[in-house]
Amino acid sequence: MGLHPTPVDDGVPPTAAQRRSAGPGPLVRHCGPLPLLAVGVLCAVGAFAVQEWWQAAGALAVQLLCLPLVVGDRRAFLVRSLPLLVAAVSVGWSTVVAGSSAEPLWTALTASLRLLVLVLPGALLLGWIDPAEAGDHLAQRLRLPGRVVVAVVTALGQLDTLAASWAQIAAARRVRGFGPGRGPLSRSRWSASTAFGLLVDAVRRAGRTSVAMDARGFAGDTALRRSWALPAPWRRADTVLVIVGVVVAALPLVLRLVGGAFVTSVG
Repeated sequence: MGLHPTPVDDGVPPTAAQRRSAGPGPLVRHCGPLPLLAVGVLCAVGAFAVQEWWQAAGALAVQLLCLPLVVGDRRAFLVRSLPLLVAAVSVGWSTVVAGSSAEPLWTALTASLRLLVLVLPGALLLGWIDPAEAGDHLAQRLRLPGRVVVAVVTALGQLDTLAASWAQIAAARRVRGFGPGRGPLSRSRWSASTAFGLLVDAVRRAGRTSVAMDARGFAGDTALRRSWALPAPWRRADTVLVIVGVVVAALPLVLRLVGGAFVTSVG
């Protein structure tokens, strides 16, 4: 009669990264929240080095080549990218109409591409961040104070409810006869007023959350000695993502320097 080893249950639940790693997907499913945040911030900072349209086009092309490392669901990618495309087109259009540049088309193209280079990495990486996991990593790896970590986790958790709150407010306004018209101006006004209602609802919800947290002792002295349930490991995928992010973030500056040196040598 053979003996079979019994799986050992150490009582530690899997982290969010371990749950994501169980299924198929891109590289970022193995990464923790800190490299995701770091790469998003680095790419946003690197976008400020863009001065010409071809610099922005080169940086955006490299970002698009890196999409297989980030995108796991094509539908979610389209949903997140559509507002960015609308914003980029509106920025370019307003630059052409209201700008005073000698070459309005090239200036508008530069502004639109710079916006995409600035926002696209953060918009895609933010969807992979789990608020509770972010709190564990901020507290255990960056040694941030417990009150700051709890506030960040609460704020990130509120982001998940914005879409549901928008749908509820929009449905309530339609029931009361305040739905949008067919024209774009009417829809813009309706969206602005709904956004104001969403802001009021978010402020009220933040007040209720603050009172509930105070009632549970989050603002007391015990918040300074808080323990954290799950471990916050640093994996090989985190290192790979940070290296790729640094290269992508530095590309606009490299193109600017190389392009400037090339123009100087030709001139």
